Order: sequence, then structure tokens, then C-alpha cells
Amino acid sequence: MNPGDLTAPDIEWIALSPSLIVYGAAVVGILIEAFAPRRVRYPAEVVLATLALAASFAAVVGLAAGDRGTSKSQVAGMGSLAVDGPSLFLQGVIVLVGLVSVFLFAERRLEPAAHGARVDSFAAQPAAVPGGAAEQEAIRAGHTTTEIFPLLLFAVGGMLLFPAANDLLVLFIALELLSLPLYLLCALARRRRLLSQEAAVKYFLLGAFASAFLLFGIALLYGYAGTVSYSGIRDVVAGNPASLDAGLASTMGNDALLLIGGAMVLMGLLFKVGAVPFHMWTPDVYQGAPTPVTGFMAAATKVAAFGAMLRLLYVVLPGTRWDWQPVLWGVAIASMVAGAVIAITQTDVKRLLAYSSIAHAGFILAGVVAVSEDGVSSVLFYLAAYSFVTLGAFAVVTLVRDAGGEATHLSQWAGLGRRSPLLAGVFALFLLAFAGIPLTSGFAGKFAVFRAAADSGAMGLVIVGVLASAVAAFFYVRVIVLMFFSEPKADGPSVVIPSPLTMSVVALAAVVTLVLGIAPQYFLDLAGQAGTFVR
Repeated sequence: MNPGDLTAPDIEWIALSPSLIVYGAAVVGILIEAFAPRRVRYPAEVVLATLALAASFAAVVGLAAGDRGTSKSQVAGMGSLAVDGPSLFLQGVIVLVGLVSVFLFAERRLEPAAHGARVDSFAAQPAAVPGGAAEQEAIRAGHTTTEIFPLLLFAVGGMLLFPAANDLLVLFIALELLSLPLYLLCALARRRRLLSQEAAVKYFLLGAFASAFLLFGIALLYGYAGTVSYSGIRDVVAGNPASLDAGLASTMGNDALLLIGGAMVLMGLLFKVGAVPFHMWTPDVYQGAPTPVTGFMAAATKVAAFGAMLRLLYVVLPGTRWDWQPVLWGVAIASMVAGAVIAITQTDVKRLLAYSSIAHAGFILAGVVAVSEDGVSSVLFYLAAYSFVTLGAFAVVTLVRDAGGEATHLSQWAGLGRRSPLLAGVFALFLLAFAGIPLTSGFAGKFAVFRAAADSGAMGLVIVGVLASAVAAFFYVRVIVLMFFSEPKADGPSVVIPSPLTMSVVALAAVVTLVLGIAPQYFLDLAGQAGTFVR
């Protein structure tokens, strides 16, 4: 080939700016960890992560305001990334979740000190803490975990690419970019190191299997269509490969490659959302990972993975909907029923919330099955509402402690409403939102996805969802009764006075929960306007 025939790639830098800002800040964060003095690492990392995520959100808003999410949707990065309504909406949610998580990380240690030690700030200097060796060790532990902020930024960067991926290779790269930092973050608990590292190993091994299935599925889809581009695969599925080479036409007749490859890619995505039967990692990882990391992972990963799933099914495989719809019916029903029923038997708050997330994955799948614009908009709204409720719930969990650290066993929450009525009341609000009680964001989200499913003819799925919601309400209400109508134990948990940023996380989540429940129409309309994929 003549070097003169080569052309420089045309990269739309502005369209890619939300991801580029986050990745640039993550690289700078690594340099700070490598070269900055230890005493300045923590404030520098916090400021850098906050500014980067705020700037990334501003870039997302700017792209959306420029109508790229509606009439001017486009592909960027040589066709590898989509800049359209769903990707911008989900990227905005992911960046906000990451920004709120920075606030949570900034004032709550990944594994807080025991009762009596100072836990309000990572930035406290050891020399300024008048305590014993346990307190000094706790503060030092806070200083040695500044690497969480670059890892958080790398994970957020991968999550921004995941729902915007417009070809299969970028989908796989984004999956690894968001997964590898999460594996490390899950292992950073210091007071429960064994449990945390066990959770990280389980997540890594099962995640590697899921990635292998997804990669093998990508290979089969490439063998079927001769391209990894979403639009190219869709054209071949539709029998219109006009944009492809004539020599690829021989691959079009092998539907086995299409069905098996699509199923394997879908398996990898279902693992990330924690749907049955790919859910076995969820309770162990949620329980073993540091609680702030669990909150971030539970909220942001589900948003990114459902975004990637929507694009795969609605853009690449709409012509095979009669093949994958029955499968998702079964997965949604199994997730709703298993998550709701098994949660009843749980005695640990974090495991209970883990099985709750499995049930919610089934509820969201009801909107995915609808295969309509209403289905897309309802899923977008549900993901936005669910992410803030989840962050708020796990932020509350970080505040309930006894002499051994976080008090996550349900028996330790008995009488919490009498010890700390405000905190227990806010947690009850989040539980009611999970249950889908009216005037909360959970009710608006469930109503939207169930209505979209019913309009598409999936009334049986809606009936199962309503029954599963009733079962789930039982264990949510059980926790509320335990907090407000049980006698507190003499050695029960003490609630550490939250520091300002942690209070702001809980307060913001509560406000969003109420606003999206009381006046959801504006946000439903916003999700509706963002519900069109570029093709």
C-alpha cells in the first residue's frame, strides 16, 4: 500500500469529551499517586476527581443541549461510539453517581474504624488525633487508600463507553475498563480483609468467565456478519448487506452463528446486571466489598450494563426479537421471583439489598422486553431513580455501627428508630422506594416499566412483577418494623455522627427519591425525548 493512500482518522473530540475528561483525570491521578508527597495526595485526589466528574457532566449537558441526543444524533470515533439520546442520558446518570460516590468516599473510610475512633475524614492528620494505636492505625488506613479515586475514575470512564459502544470490540474494551478497577476496589476493605478479598476473587473469576462468553459471542457474530459494527450486523440480519463486501454474503445464511453469538453476548451483559441465573456473585460481593464501593457499584454498573443491553437488542438484533424476547421473559420472571423470595431469608442488610437489586433487575427487564420507545424511556427513568435510591441506602448503612465496625446484621438494627429517628426515617424512605410505594421514585419507575410492558402485550410479565413487588414489600416493611417497633438492645449499634459530605449524599438521595415520586412527569418526558437510538 502506498503511504500516500493512508488518511488520518477523523475523531470528533467534542463528542467524546465526557469520556476523555474522565480518563485524562484518571491518568493525572495515577501520576499524583506515583510522585506527589503522601500528605498532599488525598486532598489533591478528591479535588481532581470532583472537578473532572463535574466537567464531564457539564460536557454531557452541553452535548444534549446541542440536540445531539435528538435530531442530530451521530456516531463518533470512526463509527465506534454513538452520541444519541440514550447514551447521553445514561452517561449523565453515571457521572452524577460517580460524583456523589466521590463525596461518600471522601468522608467515609472504605472500612471504617471501630466505635470510638475518628472516622469523619480521610484528611485528618495522624499527629492531630489524640488517641491510641487503634485510632492512629485507622487514620493511616484512610491515607493509604487514596488510590480509590483514580480507580473510581477509570471505572466511570469504562461505564461511559459501555452504553455508547457502537461496535462489538469497543463493547468488550469498555467492559474490561469498567470491570478491572471494580475488582480492585472490592478488595480494599482493611478491617475485614479476608472477606473483602474473597469477594474480589469471586467477582474476578466469575467476571472473567462472563467476559470470555461475551468475547466468544463477539467472535461468532463476526463470523456471521463479517463485521463488528452494529449497523453492519443489523444490515446482514435484515438481509440487506449493501454496505459490505460481496464476498461476505456467504456468511449470511448461518443463523446458528447469529443466535449462539447473540446469546453469549447477552449472557455477559446479564451477568453485569445481576440477573438470574447469572446472579450468584451479587450477594457475596455486595457483602464483602467496602460499603461505599458497594453503593457505587450497585448503582452505576447496572446503569451502564442496561444501556449496553438496550443498544444491543434494539439496534443490532431487533430483527431477531422473536428469538430473544421469550428468553428475557424467563430471565425477568426468574429474577423478580428469586430476588424477592430469597431476600426474605436474609439476616444481613447488605445481602438483603443485594437480592433486592436482583429483583429490580427483573423489573427493569420488563421494560426492555417491551421493545418500544416507551420501553426505552421507562428503563432510562427507572435506572436514574434506582441509582440514587441505592446510593442513599448504602450511605445510611455506612453510618450504623457498633464496637466492631459496621453493624449490618438485622438484629443490630432493632430499635434504631429510637436511637436515631431521622436516620431510620430516611432509610425507611429508601426501603419504601425500593418497594414501589406511591409518592416515591420507585413507584413512578415501576409504573412506567409495567405500563410499557403491558402496552406491548406482556401482561403476564406485569402480573408476575406486581406479585413479586408485593412479596418484596414484606421484607422491606419488616426492616422498618424492626427499626421503629422493636426494643433497642443495650449493646446495640451506635450511629456515628455523619460528616457534612456524607449528610449531603443521604439528603440528595432522599430529595431525588421524593421529587421523582411526587413530580415525575418532567423527568419522564426528558427520558422520552432521549429514547431514540441512532442507527
